[in-house]
Amino acid sequence: MTDTALNILDTAEPAGPASVELGAFTLTWSDDRPLSVHSEMSPLAGRPGTALVEVFTAREQRERTSQAYYRSAVGARLRVQDAAREESDGAERAIVIQRDETTGLEARTTLTAPKGVDVLRVETRIRNTSAEAVVLTAVGSATIGFGRDAADLERMVLLAARSEWLAENRWQTTPLGELLPAIALPLHGQDGRGHAALSSHGAWSSGEHVPVGALIDGDHALAWQIESSAGWNVDLCQTAAGGVLTLTGPTDLENHFAHLLLPGESFDAVPVAVSVSREGAEGAIGGLTGYRRWLRRRHTGQALPVVYNDFMNTVMGQPTTEVLLPLIREAADAGCEVFCIDAGWFADPDIGDWWATVGEWRESSARFPDGGLRRITQAIRKAGMRVGLWLEPEVVGIRSCAAEALPDDAFFQRFGARVREHDRYHLDFRHPAARAHLDAVVDQLVRDHGVSYLKLDYNINPGAGTEWRAAAPGDGLLGHTRAFRDWLVAVQERHPALDIENCSSGAMRADYGLLAVTHLQSTSDQQDFRLYPPVAASAPASILPEQCGNWAYPAAEMSVEETAFTLVTGLSGRFYLSGFLDRLSEEQRSAVRTAVALHKQHRESLADAVPFWPLGLPAWDADVVCLGLRASGRTLLVVWDRADAAVEIVLPGITGEVQQTFPASGWAVSRVDGGVRLKTVPGPTARVLTVEEHA
Repeated sequence: MTDTALNILDTAEPAGPASVELGAFTLTWSDDRPLSVHSEMSPLAGRPGTALVEVFTAREQRERTSQAYYRSAVGARLRVQDAAREESDGAERAIVIQRDETTGLEARTTLTAPKGVDVLRVETRIRNTSAEAVVLTAVGSATIGFGRDAADLERMVLLAARSEWLAENRWQTTPLGELLPAIALPLHGQDGRGHAALSSHGAWSSGEHVPVGALIDGDHALAWQIESSAGWNVDLCQTAAGGVLTLTGPTDLENHFAHLLLPGESFDAVPVAVSVSREGAEGAIGGLTGYRRWLRRRHTGQALPVVYNDFMNTVMGQPTTEVLLPLIREAADAGCEVFCIDAGWFADPDIGDWWATVGEWRESSARFPDGGLRRITQAIRKAGMRVGLWLEPEVVGIRSCAAEALPDDAFFQRFGARVREHDRYHLDFRHPAARAHLDAVVDQLVRDHGVSYLKLDYNINPGAGTEWRAAAPGDGLLGHTRAFRDWLVAVQERHPALDIENCSSGAMRADYGLLAVTHLQSTSDQQDFRLYPPVAASAPASILPEQCGNWAYPAAEMSVEETAFTLVTGLSGRFYLSGFLDRLSEEQRSAVRTAVALHKQHRESLADAVPFWPLGLPAWDADVVCLGLRASGRTLLVVWDRADAAVEIVLPGITGEVQQTFPASGWAVSRVDGGVRLKTVPGPTARVLTVEEHA
């Protein structure tokens, strides 16, 4: 709390219930009930009386048995002791302190409502004020009731996304009644005991499911995101009074988590955000989009340079002077502003597969024998571009000298031994030796080579975590991911001109625990240009459009339409170019230059754009895929047609003047009542359309 904070309790009757408005949400509590949150905007957004904070301990789990993260014994006993509100950083905040007299656990919850969006961020710190140690096994970051009875639940659907390497962001809707069947709870006079859950496992926070989702009931929607690079869970259950949504960080059962809370110590639950809308799922996702910009601008700048990266379908981790110099010239000619040397710059070419040798991050004199890496980086700067390099800072190969130089405690450990995954050890950034090693690496690369762009990759999932200085491996993993985030912030404070790309075998760790403090997210490792569109089109549901690094990798063997197809994919977010540009025909080179110029023309509006999907979020095998990006009177429509034959489609809800922008011809575009009709050419084929809205 600050000195200027207004004590909310002063505005309520001493012994009566309190109700406080915060943005689109209402906070309520009373002497016999804990803090709860709901919104009058939607029946999906909360029921008064559902405790917001759930706390599970090794000694006490639930006050009534079930499989859900709901009705914890400690959470039910929490009572508000103090509360305040303040306004700063473009947001309203309420700080509410609750206490459980039985255990002495105190919950300090900060609820933040950024201005301009119907979103609430929830952060809770649990403090042990007792004289005894307490073992936490789960802390619910936010619990919200929805609906009033089984009939309400029957109308609702869950929007969620499965994700895996090369096939990220596969969104689908599931009727809630299939997950929480009607079981006549009022007849039994009890709440349900089952649940439906989505969980992450290990360190790939988006490797199975995306930590974003929504409940939808017609035009009403409640969306959420969980900001954790360690374990997280979405838990749905039903009661006699309706449904309950609980968002958690790591838990004992799902994520091997437990945290020993000694007297006087505190534990921070994973931050979450919830968004309410009367404009369906797209409205709620739009709210999260605005919230993500508010969150990110607190930490990073807004520069959106065009990046060329030598990896995808090009050098593939084996760069040489002979190959890179022509690519540098062509990338500069195309208009790129950053040239990123991807993996392999550190490896002796005689080794071949360098996978198990990474970790020192020193250039190989054998790889660049004539002038070293400095010759390459000087050529990049001379061509007018910034220097980028690839690192995988959290891993050390088993055959790396760093594996022997660093102490065992600097690595993930289970049962007294280092964790080994795919011939690599995993560093623990809580250990000063691990951080010092990477600090020295980054400082040297910035100092000696003028590096101002780092692509930070993450290609292994080390499992449950580490037991070093942790009550359980999931606790160690959470501690590491928070220390790694702190390291990212510290690196940028030392080197303010440094842009950092978050990569993780594509988008296996794409969460706003990290994306709030980094600049770009690689959306996939998918090398087949025909398979990329559903990834690129769906990514803005969980990632800011200006952070969606969508690969465009033209190749000499591509037809004119295929070349345009992959370039359109790049134009659907942050243009992220690769490919052997020096082998392209002049017609293809011209298309690349045109695409880069178009991206530069639109990138400012991209940073304010809100995504929508005229044909709905795409199925993985959809022939026609469409993404809309709407910003300040101008809308970009990105349309891919993956069918072999030409098709005719109507995009509903599109008003304004429509222009075929890239390529500028080839498709037939016409107005129809309530939308736009497109007639494509034999595919694969794609176009960017610009829609100018007139006042």
